[in-house]
Amino acid sequence: MTKYDVIVIGGGPSGYTSAIYLSRDTLSVLVLAGAQPGGQLIFTSEVENFPGFSKGIMGPDLMTEMETQAKRFGAEVMYSEATKVDLTGEIKKVWVGETVYEARAVVVSTGASSKMIGIGEEKYIGRGVSTCAVCDAAFFKNKKTFVVGGGDSAMEDTLALVKFADEVTVVHRRGEFRASKIMQERVLSNPKVKVLWNSEVIEVAGEPKLSSIKVKDVKTGKITEHNLDGLFVAIGHVPTTKLFEGKLELNESGYLRTTMTALMSDTKWRVSEKDMWLDGYPTMTSIEGVFGCGDVVDYRYRQAITAAGMGCQAALDTEKYLENHK
Repeated sequence: MTKYDVIVIGGGPSGYTSAIYLSRDTLSVLVLAGAQPGGQLIFTSEVENFPGFSKGIMGPDLMTEMETQAKRFGAEVMYSEATKVDLTGEIKKVWVGETVYEARAVVVSTGASSKMIGIGEEKYIGRGVSTCAVCDAAFFKNKKTFVVGGGDSAMEDTLALVKFADEVTVVHRRGEFRASKIMQERVLSNPKVKVLWNSEVIEVAGEPKLSSIKVKDVKTGKITEHNLDGLFVAIGHVPTTKLFEGKLELNESGYLRTTMTALMSDTKWRVSEKDMWLDGYPTMTSIEGVFGCGDVVDYRYRQAITAAGMGCQAALDTEKYLENHK
């Protein structure tokens, strides 16, 4: 049985940032980065909005740099998934298969994944398909784009795209959007925006990049083909929290709840300002010694830089917790 000061579960921007800070504090750190570490940035091409890279950087390269930096300060990285956890008591246990690892604290940074349509569009991620218009809209200047979805995320993506693209078509399964009224008004009043109501994308095609889609009218059954430069899938996200169901408190959407998010919502925690800032730990979950950060907590911003920032916060809270519980 191997023991560490901290086990970080997840190898995205938040997890690696936590590992960098914790390792620099001379703590022993194990990062369970998963079989495909790097989070959603692994599927992103050029990243232009992460500070420090004036000419941009490829998503996989950015994650490699973060991992290398964490290792430089002594973090141990395993490309394995955590399969079971016991977070009760002062010593936390995390299993990888039949092997158990122990730690005084755990940082959960398992992230979230974008919901996909399920028609094979995943293979075009970074090659005409995106799940983040805020990240990628600038690459579609003067292009023809489509957005799938009808909630606030789809409206946000559409409004990000109209700043660059010549044309944005929203494809929605229903006859009205689910988004807030003000977001709907902003989208529907924009002359660049077209809407295909009661419609769904049923096929994607192109080689090596996405070049066309087929759209079906769900009422009439009519199928139309459209040439395009980019398809933005905005139908929601799924937090990676299955491992923690029944062990850590989650919100109604399945995201990990921390002291900080509890303070911002009406919960039974009734977090006080003292709990939050003076003696408490804003990133602590419902169990002492377990902290959360990144997209597994953040259901609003979901950016690499905000995930990294939360990773820093979780690391600092963890350091303070371990110092207070020697």
